[in-house]
Amino acid sequence: MRTYSGSCHCGTVRFRVTADPTHLSRCNCSICFAKGAIYLPVSEIKDVEITAGRENLGSYRFNRREAEHMFCLTCGIHPFHRPRMDPSGWSVNARCLDEGLPDLRLEEFDGQNWEEAAQRERRG
Repeated sequence: MRTYSGSCHCGTVRFRVTADPTHLSRCNCSICFAKGAIYLPVSEIKDVEITAGRENLGSYRFNRREAEHMFCLTCGIHPFHRPRMDPSGWSVNARCLDEGLPDLRLEEFDGQNWEEAAQRERRG
């Protein structure tokens, strides 16, 4: 397991994540595409620790309201979200990591066709 640290753009929201990632993920759904986020999937909520600025986090949910996208109320940057596919986990915006993007394979997730893509993902 490796520990990464990161923050929103203004530094008000800081976090630490412990993970053993095998890949990064890019989703083309409407919000992820607009954010330009590249995600570091994290399997358990306990593996993401908000170390500063929790009170400065806003939450955005849309459509089925299953995914929760967290953003800094000051700068608007989205450092992480709880994904619709697994609301018990987190996906960290790897572009917010202090160390920069990890050198990992980038997988595309077809969020525009979410139901079919989720079925393929679950089948492995």
